[in-house]
Amino acid sequence: MTNLKNRVALVTGSGRGIGRAIVIALAKAGARVALTARTAGELEEAVGVIRAAGGTAVGIVADLMAKDAVPALMRDVNDQLGPIEILVNNAGIGSSSDPKPVANFNDEFWETTLYLNLTVPYKLSKAVLPTMLAKKWGRIINVASINGKIPSLHGVAYTASKHGLLGLTRTLALEVAKEGVTVNAICPGPVHTAMNDKRIEYDAQRRGMSFAEIEQAMTPIGGRLEPDDIAPMAVFLAADEARMITGQAYNICGGVLLY
Repeated sequence: MTNLKNRVALVTGSGRGIGRAIVIALAKAGARVALTARTAGELEEAVGVIRAAGGTAVGIVADLMAKDAVPALMRDVNDQLGPIEILVNNAGIGSSSDPKPVANFNDEFWETTLYLNLTVPYKLSKAVLPTMLAKKWGRIINVASINGKIPSLHGVAYTASKHGLLGLTRTLALEVAKEGVTVNAICPGPVHTAMNDKRIEYDAQRRGMSFAEIEQAMTPIGGRLEPDDIAPMAVFLAADEARMITGQAYNICGGVLLY
């Protein structure tokens, strides 16, 4: 049923992993997509996949940690595709880069994590809202985590940022509910990505277990999710069929979190 023909979508952190899966799925549904990440090679590969399938895609190299990144990105997308109608805030940093207990946590890593995982989605959402409100149509989809609802040991910055992202999602959803704009979040569980690999390596060493033992026990279903398991929910939430869904945070986690 989903038809996103000619809708303009921006997906951050879309060179690999969950972001790559989401942007390819949006393109298959007919959206004209902008991909952004720091690594040009990853973007070129993903753009090539979309174009080979007949889709429209542009890749924009951007470091979202830079203070001027958001307005520059908005200009680039608008110049190449037009105003953004679907925003997927996916770019982020996990706990695996520097896991530590709170007592020993790195303050600089805290600041970096909060900025990329929470402040950047806030800035991007704020930037796309004027056009969405004028059109009376828009979709903002935040890729949060089940750790936006439950804690992660030795991952205080990640957990705090994802809790904050759900707060942003719900508050913004309430503010624009009557304006044709929906705001929702997806809360993945453990997904087979390079970032999550590092977290498993850390937990395996900490617990004296093998990588395979940790991985297999991560969900009640067994093992980890794949990025393609996350993408269909993003496509659905972007569609007209989901017009009455807003302010929600959907778990896709293999049964880890059952509420």
